[in-house]
Amino acid sequence: MAESPARRLRLGMVGGGTGSLIGDSHRIATRLDERYELVAGALDIDPERGKRFAATLGIAPDRAYDDYRQMIEREQARPDGCDLVTVATPNNTHFEIAHALVQGGFNVLCEKPLTTRVEDAFALAKAVRDRDVVFAVMYGYTGYPLVREARAMVAAGELGAVRVVQTEFLHGFMAGPSGQSGAQGGVWRLDPSIQGRSFALADVGTHALFLASFIIGQQVAEVAADLHRFVPGRELDDNAHVLMRFDGGAKGMLWASGVAAGVTHGHRIRVFGERGGLEWHQSRPNELIYLPQNGRPQVIERDAPGLSAASRFRSRISAGHPGGYFEAWANVYSDVADAIAARIAGKPADPLALQFPTVGDGARGVKFVDAALASAQQGGGWVDARV
Repeated sequence: MAESPARRLRLGMVGGGTGSLIGDSHRIATRLDERYELVAGALDIDPERGKRFAATLGIAPDRAYDDYRQMIEREQARPDGCDLVTVATPNNTHFEIAHALVQGGFNVLCEKPLTTRVEDAFALAKAVRDRDVVFAVMYGYTGYPLVREARAMVAAGELGAVRVVQTEFLHGFMAGPSGQSGAQGGVWRLDPSIQGRSFALADVGTHALFLASFIIGQQVAEVAADLHRFVPGRELDDNAHVLMRFDGGAKGMLWASGVAAGVTHGHRIRVFGERGGLEWHQSRPNELIYLPQNGRPQVIERDAPGLSAASRFRSRISAGHPGGYFEAWANVYSDVADAIAARIAGKPADPLALQFPTVGDGARGVKFVDAALASAQQGGGWVDARV
């Protein structure tokens, strides 16, 4: 583990209030490595409800705000203002809130997708560059140590040149009619005025895309997509198949679905190069399957002897003990903490701490969705997805 700063970083949160599963995930993740203290929040669209919830989290009354605008104004005026603000609100509000925070000089960690429109994603990326703040996007599954081991193995050339990547993220929470699906997080995800122009592809497909790019070290260049709405009456896609051409020569296939009935969390990737392959499944996160050409398949376990520094950097428990979802998210938060703490100290961050998904990664995800929608609308032809 990296060395912790002399004090905990002061964390603020916008959204993630009462009943928010994603809000709980963020808060738990920030506490695991003792890197943050939640000190401020505008937690709910209903100010009074948000303030009541803030009190249960130990936030002082004078730092439980009516909305993010009030939070920005008052935290800027404090000598002990927030070091990082998490944006855990519905998709259609990400740009407005995150852009205001960046313009206010705050470091930000934003839920995905970054925005619902490509032009907003590009504008936000420009604002981050201009204001020179730390900005992360919560593609949290890249925090798993064995995902980082896979990335290190590819970078070291152990597979040879990557040829094929298959990546998927499936669930069946939307397999039934809208409002009767038992969907975690609410049926607002099917409302285009809140969710944006895509459901399945934007909601879980962007996770699958970033996992692929993160591991193989290539960005998607072109896409050919087939998006479908299986449940009658839906306005947004609930299933997507996408062919991908990457800028380093790899070819890919992505499947994102909310109607994979019976599946609760099917996040998987397979990568094949000239000399072997890798497979990782999020339901078995402590195992990475290595398939060397003309050799015996191997199951690589988390924190096993001989693993790369990249995977060991955020391992907090010894070999043989399982790590999971909250630990992966905590790794992203700890990477961000290292980057912010290094800035506070006026020194460079450890390069191993700079693996967190950035605003540029978020913008690429939004562009990917936009290109896939354009491809589907024109019958599945190839569309440029480069940023």
